[in-house]
Amino acid sequence: MIRPNIIFIVADDLGYADLGCYGGRDAAFGPVSPVLDGLAANGLKLTQGYSNSPVCSPTRFAMITARYQYRLRGAAEEPINSKSRGSTTLGLPTDHPTLPSLLKAGGYQTALIGKWHLGYPPTFGPLRSGYDEFFGPMSGGVDYFTHCDSTGRHDLWSGEEDKQEEGYLTDILSKRAVDYVERMSKQDAPFFLSLHYTAPHWPWETRDDAEKAPLVKDNLFDLAGGNIHVYRRMIHHMDEGIGWIMAALEKHGMVDNTLVVFTSDNGGERFSDNWPLVGGKMDLTEGGIRVPWIAHWPAVIAKGCESGQLCMTMDWSATMLDAAGAKADAAYPLDGVSLMPVLKDAKHSFRRPLHWRMNHRGQQAMRDGDWKYLKVDGNEYLFNIPADERERANLGKKEPQRLATMREDWLAWNATMPAIPEDATVSLGYSVKDMPQR
Repeated sequence: MIRPNIIFIVADDLGYADLGCYGGRDAAFGPVSPVLDGLAANGLKLTQGYSNSPVCSPTRFAMITARYQYRLRGAAEEPINSKSRGSTTLGLPTDHPTLPSLLKAGGYQTALIGKWHLGYPPTFGPLRSGYDEFFGPMSGGVDYFTHCDSTGRHDLWSGEEDKQEEGYLTDILSKRAVDYVERMSKQDAPFFLSLHYTAPHWPWETRDDAEKAPLVKDNLFDLAGGNIHVYRRMIHHMDEGIGWIMAALEKHGMVDNTLVVFTSDNGGERFSDNWPLVGGKMDLTEGGIRVPWIAHWPAVIAKGCESGQLCMTMDWSATMLDAAGAKADAAYPLDGVSLMPVLKDAKHSFRRPLHWRMNHRGQQAMRDGDWKYLKVDGNEYLFNIPADERERANLGKKEPQRLATMREDWLAWNATMPAIPEDATVSLGYSVKDMPQR
């Protein structure tokens, strides 16, 4: 099989049911995500796919290394914040093998267009970790028009140079991705494009809201702004851009052998639709970690497939390496597991225990088959997820042996990971003082 081109599209803070193909309702303007719905209809939709973390930068550590993020110091930050500029410890070590560096070693052209959020130059950066090209913000969140981070500092880069560019960031990233596809169509090597949108992350701005930018510059969390209508339009702008990219692939006859994977870095935030899940960003309840997963690759994936295979972010990284025929570094064995058998046959399934932990609220979680172990604020829970996706019926007292077994499994796994450093920080942009608890 000819090695595929790979486009890894990651939304930011997208909820489980924000897309039409995951049960989301139409907006006043019509379908919110017709392009992504089409990719799902013509490819594979996974209903039990998870992010490695319920917050952005830890998931991104797992995504780029195909390993549990807990192995790296920078990923202990929940999340890395703008105050880490200049840090020599809070970022992705440049000597660590990465998804782009391993693909690059295998002959791929590599690019990141969009959010990095894995530490700042000169110690860290995309060009130092396997990407040939980079265009986007380095931090966790920026204004869509001024492209400034939460400290008011301009944060849009081309390589490692500050890049002033007019326009709405989602559209800028989409157009850059189209340009990249156009350029790659003129050369023979396969390409790997990470397209990491900031949408639909705060601040709450559509492409028609440039006048809002001066009003949110001192607090990009935009705590007094936004609504579900703005939020859905932001998703729609991203969806339109993905349509432009698919059109470029079609134009150059590249669709059939391009693996396009779409997901979110974590569960939804304040305006998202996570139905039927409970919780959201920062939570190890399902709404914080269960996310949309769509894969489209006509040469391999049959149309209209759906899978309930358990998987998490780093599994997709392992899958991409497998699809490309790239080898992992023996000194850094992968924690991710390739999903290629599922891509080839959606009925294929295998046991895949998943583990999480969070410094925030001392959260612990494990999913194994139908069952989930959860600990939050010292309270333990046991849920049968297919029967109770809202995690309301705690079966811990009814099945004490199963609870004990899963607790011991989690503790055994946790013992293989470095401890959470005492100086690791949790950064919360808002609290119950700003809005009622979920």
